[in-house]
Amino acid sequence: MAPYRSKLPPARAGFWQLLRAEFTKLRSVDRWLLTLLAGVAVTVLVSLVAAGGSETATSGDGGGSATEAAARVADSFRFVHRPLTGDGSVTARVTDLTLGEGTDAPWAKAGVIVKAGTEPGSPYVALMRTAGHGVRLQYGFEHDVAGGAVAGDAPVWLRLVREGDRLTGYESADGERWREVGSVPAAGLPDTARAGLFVAAPETVRVERSFGSLSIGAGPSAATGVFDNVRLEGGGSGGAGSIEGRTDWRDEAVGPASGPAAANGPAGGTERAGGTFTVTGSGDIGPLPPAGDLTWMSLAGAQVGLIAFAALGVLFITAEYKRGMIRTTFTAGPRRGRVLAAKGTVLAAVAFAAGLVAAVASFLVGQRALREGGHRPPRFPEVSLADGPALRAVVGTGLLLALVALFALGLGALLRHTAAAVTIVVVLFVLPLVLGGGLPLGAVEWLFRVTPVAGFGVQSTTPRYEQVETVCLPEDGCMPQGPWAGLGVLAAWAAVALALAAWRLRRRDA
Repeated sequence: MAPYRSKLPPARAGFWQLLRAEFTKLRSVDRWLLTLLAGVAVTVLVSLVAAGGSETATSGDGGGSATEAAARVADSFRFVHRPLTGDGSVTARVTDLTLGEGTDAPWAKAGVIVKAGTEPGSPYVALMRTAGHGVRLQYGFEHDVAGGAVAGDAPVWLRLVREGDRLTGYESADGERWREVGSVPAAGLPDTARAGLFVAAPETVRVERSFGSLSIGAGPSAATGVFDNVRLEGGGSGGAGSIEGRTDWRDEAVGPASGPAAANGPAGGTERAGGTFTVTGSGDIGPLPPAGDLTWMSLAGAQVGLIAFAALGVLFITAEYKRGMIRTTFTAGPRRGRVLAAKGTVLAAVAFAAGLVAAVASFLVGQRALREGGHRPPRFPEVSLADGPALRAVVGTGLLLALVALFALGLGALLRHTAAAVTIVVVLFVLPLVLGGGLPLGAVEWLFRVTPVAGFGVQSTTPRYEQVETVCLPEDGCMPQGPWAGLGVLAAWAAVALALAAWRLRRRDA
């Protein structure tokens, strides 16, 4: 007698049949499709309204690329310099770095620099001692390489060596044993550059926020650096050796005057006694973060559109409980965890596709509205989908809305009550966004770090630089964690909700 062989398909085929069945359900229920379309429409419409309501004044037409580059960086400091042609080096010992009275500027700096010229925005490489972050090698306004720590008021020797198309920074405690800090390209530096000493001290920024009030204050600061054993060696420097006795060093303020003396004239100055330079300066050298995150602003509609995606996720399972269809579903697929997995797979794919369409449309119409409202170069960068951060934010928004739908699906399966599940999603997502402007900053950062709203961090594209202190408000798109870390928090919430739902499905009758 031939052995019995089941005519049922194997488990793998069974799962694909479940996927097909769930997709058929989703596209067959008009109310679910309308909810999905409403989510896309609301996301795009709110993004357009939010972007269109954001206006700013931009002077001029942006000018050339040099003008745009200078407008996006801070380049203001005290500079004591001479020409350096070709290969050469500049060496100095920084014996002291003090801040002005009442100044708290850990990124105040004094050191040696090789710069293309004295025009703001021109290329440079600088090696410096900072007030609170040790020795740093910085170049190109955005790049920062950490060196060694500085013990208290101990002097530190600094040396920049130019060889070919590279500059190498060295530090030393005694001027004899040198340690390399880093070697960087001399991009943009002409054959004859300006080399010498510099001092800068960025503005101090204070943020105070309590319930319902926000105060942001910026105050000028100044720093004084004392240098000795200064040597400039190489072509165009007028001969190798120390500077003692030389009078051809130029002392000037680069960039717009800032600091305590700015109102009455150029900030800072230089005093010389033999081979010792005492240089006082203010300002900063580094990037200027954009006045607003244009990508975040153009994707603002997702904060409202997520409600429709959440409703779809909840209805995708609670509607079956309400009408008793879930019994038929579980009869066709007795393994309830597999049924939930099939629902989640179909829902995630459809929600991601719809969310991606909504995000692309929101970005395109939002960027156009922002440009028409004055968000143009040089104050604001030109943003397009060809930019890596913008593309990540748009694709991430699609993932964000898909995870919202999955989280809602898990809550719907867990609670089996449509109104309760949707309410919880709205509270967890919308409430932190509403309260963001009224709670103390520490509380807001905590909310945006641990609740599902952390997922909106994937929309943030404002670059962050360790060497620049800025005002960072979560409700403006400056999230307390990175973009993928924030999306990971939301994914964890969705995973927990689905895991609890699967556990309950196995232990409770339909």
